[in-house]
Amino acid sequence: MASVQEKLITPVCQDKAAKPKNKITVVGVGQVGMACAVSVLQKDLCDELALVDILEDKLKGEMMDLQHGSLFLKTSVIVADKDYSVTANSRIVVVTGGVRQQEGESRLNLVQRNVNVFKFIIPQVVKYSPDCIIIVVSNPVDILTYVTWKLSGLPKHRIIGSGTNLDSARFRYLIGERLGIHPSSCHGFILGEHGDSSVAVWSGVNVAGVGLQSLNPEVGSDQDSSKWKEVHKQVVDSAYEVIKLKGYTNWAIGFSVADIIESITKNMSRVHPVSTMVKGMYGIENEVFLSLPCVLNGNGLTSVINQKLKDEEVGQLQKSAETLWGIQKDLKDL
Repeated sequence: MASVQEKLITPVCQDKAAKPKNKITVVGVGQVGMACAVSVLQKDLCDELALVDILEDKLKGEMMDLQHGSLFLKTSVIVADKDYSVTANSRIVVVTGGVRQQEGESRLNLVQRNVNVFKFIIPQVVKYSPDCIIIVVSNPVDILTYVTWKLSGLPKHRIIGSGTNLDSARFRYLIGERLGIHPSSCHGFILGEHGDSSVAVWSGVNVAGVGLQSLNPEVGSDQDSSKWKEVHKQVVDSAYEVIKLKGYTNWAIGFSVADIIESITKNMSRVHPVSTMVKGMYGIENEVFLSLPCVLNGNGLTSVINQKLKDEEVGQLQKSAETLWGIQKDLKDL
């Protein structure tokens, strides 16, 4: 007797399911990984979502929870497994795996613990998706983006660190809060390290093309009586503050990563401050990854905008590079 399915469906093509065109994998189903996954689903950026982690029960639970919401989503296939074969044919792989930053711990202190984790993750990712673009989110993100580049063997335009995309969003939010203007109309970049040595490019901060330093040349300096420099300090301290209050950060980084992915999957050629290999730029001589304004499209990170920086900003960027190189040069087995 024919089953209900056989009575209902008459096959026309033997290959029932085509290969996904925009498959996205998220490695790590912790708070950050799931915020990235949910943000990607809400923006309809993939036709298949894969989740990977070593925690099998949590992994299965997160997969089922998302699958149960399929009616409200436009991503028809959501899969998960601890075996990386589930990630095969991914266009983009988001790496959030690793040990989490603790309260009061700097991002740089995380480095060696997470390097060892990446030695397992990255070869597995490349094995099953050799043509993918990898977006590194785990901290310290700049060093781990370098580690990913070394371990993967992929060209640098396909290795992107989430970098200061979120720092810059925080920067624009705080500027807008001071001025009473929406963040999307406040323009400015945080560059360099995603962390304590980041560089606020005050020379480029503007609203509708009106530079803040054209109104007050001391904006962002120690001489500024209105203390705009404190905005950058708030940006640097904000992650630590959120971690102190709720134990982790997740929603804003999830939104930020989905924003980066959108520029790639929709071939938008938008500019994002993300982490890329900067050797040879702004007098930086070592192979370090730092955030600069980068153009992202369907091919990955295709170019870097040569932003005109003041001498002091260039100096801060070089110092940021030296800070990372001081740790990076001692990494083993890369």
